[in-house]
Amino acid sequence: MKITDVETYAVGAGWKNWLFVRVITDEDLYGIGEATLNGFALTCEAAVQELKSLVIGLDPREIRRNIRMMMERVSNDGGPIHHAAVAGIEEACWDILGKSLGVPVYQLFGGKVRDWVDCYANGWYRTERSPQAFAALAREATSRGFKALKFDPLGTTSGFFEPSDLEVSLEIIGAVREAVGPGVRLLIDLHARLSESEAVAFIAKCGGFDIFWWEEPTTREREAPTNSVAARVTDRIASGESFASVGQFLTLMQGRSVSIYQPEPMSLGGILPTIAVAEIAGADGAWIAPHQSGGPVATAVCLQLAAILPNFLIQEHFDPFNDPWTSSLVTWTPQLDPMTGRLEIPSAPGLGLDLNLETVAAHPYDPRAFLDVTANGWEKRLGQSADIEINTLGAKNE
Repeated sequence: MKITDVETYAVGAGWKNWLFVRVITDEDLYGIGEATLNGFALTCEAAVQELKSLVIGLDPREIRRNIRMMMERVSNDGGPIHHAAVAGIEEACWDILGKSLGVPVYQLFGGKVRDWVDCYANGWYRTERSPQAFAALAREATSRGFKALKFDPLGTTSGFFEPSDLEVSLEIIGAVREAVGPGVRLLIDLHARLSESEAVAFIAKCGGFDIFWWEEPTTREREAPTNSVAARVTDRIASGESFASVGQFLTLMQGRSVSIYQPEPMSLGGILPTIAVAEIAGADGAWIAPHQSGGPVATAVCLQLAAILPNFLIQEHFDPFNDPWTSSLVTWTPQLDPMTGRLEIPSAPGLGLDLNLETVAAHPYDPRAFLDVTANGWEKRLGQSADIEINTLGAKNE
């Protein structure tokens, strides 16, 4: 079997562009993957096409050899963009291998350790930044069966809170906790926007809200400040979604204070490096909770990982809160058990789903579709449409 072509499809999904990859073979068999990176869909698409010449003629089932070649033959590493491009091709090759053998990807790694995975809702709060609005949508999300909710109450705060922003943030967290009661996990995403000291102070002020974890509390420049925050608070800290190498997780681990790692399979280069992160975490008694704010193919990739990794904690789940048409992009979407709040694992060969190219064609790349947490009203996740005010410019984006 040989690779004969690599196709790319950029899809405008409202608040973000998703990039899908299809690897075509000479045996009437193809695989799909995803290479989404917020704000860089066309850049990642170009990167996939530049790697294409390296893989044409190769056997897609020799995945480790192909991945090593794509990483090492391009001698100056291209960071997350390079790794996202590799991930799209790598995931598609796993899809091909599973399909060629008639088994799900998880079976290629020795089978499942679970039939379901805990998940948390994200993107459920597409509304104005107010305690009442957040509380109402929190109740709606839990009525669907979600037992955990993640959200960012900070607005456009950066570095240090203005007194009024601090008050609103605390009121939002309190309103959500009151709305859902004590039986629902709350996870707070700080999007790496607070100084180390401000993150510590804010977490302390929220001690009565029973927050399950605080995500990316401070700068992404180095791993040490996140570990410092974790060492100074008693709450759980989660981090790692922006890492582009396995070694960064090793550095985080060596700080001895963070025990929830958040690898993003697309930023790392796909399934194999994410498994490597899980094994490093497991050796240190830590857990992984993969980041996933991409499209439905990326969701399927994470669920394959959830099936095989013993220290897989919980999965981020945006899909039900994206625009309704997005569910028709693929032939399978996971069902949420409303009683347990868990997601099912796909069971069809390969990744367990396929792309609907008619839906893809109907929703082309949109240059306004990216998430900008510096914009007033970003919580609505509308992309850069006209009613989102760009805070740093103080003007509407036309």
